[in-house]
Amino acid sequence: MGTIRAVIFDIGNVLFTWHPRFLYERLIGDDRALDAFLRDVVTTEWHFQHDAGRDFADTSAELIAAHPEHADLIAAWGPRFNESVGGPVAGMLDLVAELDAARVPLFAITNFSHEFWPPFRAQWPDLFDRFGDIVVSGDEKLVKPDPAIYRLALDRFGLDAGEAVFIDDNPANVSAAAALGLRSILFEDAATTRRALAEAGLPVAA
Repeated sequence: MGTIRAVIFDIGNVLFTWHPRFLYERLIGDDRALDAFLRDVVTTEWHFQHDAGRDFADTSAELIAAHPEHADLIAAWGPRFNESVGGPVAGMLDLVAELDAARVPLFAITNFSHEFWPPFRAQWPDLFDRFGDIVVSGDEKLVKPDPAIYRLALDRFGLDAGEAVFIDDNPANVSAAAALGLRSILFEDAATTRRALAEAGLPVAA
């Protein structure tokens, strides 16, 4: 394995907490109704279509046709998507800043809608301007853990697999990256990530 010189981050639940509940607990007051809505209506599988590049206008029309009694709640998902982001993960924005200050090249690969990404990024310019490039699945119509998105990202970032550390909270995404030769870290928290990056030879305080 070559010398590690760059870090590639996932974003959701690595840099920022994310869950549909963060939005819908503001709109549904009954806990049992909220649980049922998240389980049966705005499911992970339904939302994954946005990460894969489908337009919200199409996915929401289909879901409203199947659940017309929840039309208003479903329609809220697109314009209020940023409310499903709970905030920065403790310690991670400081870690990004520290790496950037040490001139470590920073990149990201995120499963994120091509429609929802621009307004989210716009809320955090000081953070995301530190990144050399960010590959967004919805733009590419490729999603992790498809090996093709990692190959595309490495080519775009100008990196060989052995030159980067990849950090993600999803075991399948980590395994797929590792299979391509990326040194991969299954995210737990900022402290364990710091230790892993220090062990990889990167200039961070462990």
